[in-house]
Amino acid sequence: MEMNATYNSFVAVGDSFTEGMSDLLPDGSYRGWADLLAARLATRSPGFRYANLAVRGKLIGQIVDEQVDLAAAMKADVVTLVGGLNDTLRPKCDMGRVRGLLEEAVERLAPSCGQLVLMRSPGRNGPVMQRFRPRMEELFAHVDALAARHGALVVDLYGAEVMGDPRLWDLDRLHLTGEGHRRVAEAVWQALGLPPEEDWRAPLGPLVPTAWLARRSGDLRFARRHLGPWIGRRLTGRSSGDGRPAKRPDLLPYVLDDDAPLS
Repeated sequence: MEMNATYNSFVAVGDSFTEGMSDLLPDGSYRGWADLLAARLATRSPGFRYANLAVRGKLIGQIVDEQVDLAAAMKADVVTLVGGLNDTLRPKCDMGRVRGLLEEAVERLAPSCGQLVLMRSPGRNGPVMQRFRPRMEELFAHVDALAARHGALVVDLYGAEVMGDPRLWDLDRLHLTGEGHRRVAEAVWQALGLPPEEDWRAPLGPLVPTAWLARRSGDLRFARRHLGPWIGRRLTGRSSGDGRPAKRPDLLPYVLDDDAPLS
């Protein structure tokens, strides 16, 4: 990868991870690592253009049907594709179908852009993640194989110990905090051959033990506010992204906000 390369356009494809949940802004919208990365790339390239097609809750089949052809047609310098993890978290998951759809997406995107970027998504440590870990690792092994075959980059967030730290995860235990998204942006930035600004893998400070009662109270709040509704959507076949448009559907110039932080 060329160091200090210049990129003039970026398209992000995926689900809630790429939409930016739960990096909440004061106006109630989400920012996320893709927006942070776009802002930093825009400082290096006048007229830089950015699109974010990601929508929360999307399965890999929906990403292929609704986002991939649009992204390919944009002919961007950089395309990121992160998908399939929502499928692995379903009670029933056809991993053969997931692998096939991900391969279809890569085969369409890789020839259409300057550089395709894939990811081994981060996973929060805990008992729920342990249940689905074999599926996730099967997905990530396929990501590695596809990247090798199609010349894509792989950002290994899963292999970075710090990304499993619960302090980088929101109360819903499914989405990264602002600090988590900031580290992902830095990881992709470095993978693109741009000069590091920090060690995104650096561990956080010592974790202060939480009292047993506080942990149990937190578990109950999580189950009531997040786990219950999530299970309900799975049982009824609904998604948090149903009817929701992409946050930035067109490849347009990215206007830097002088008051917005780049990290």
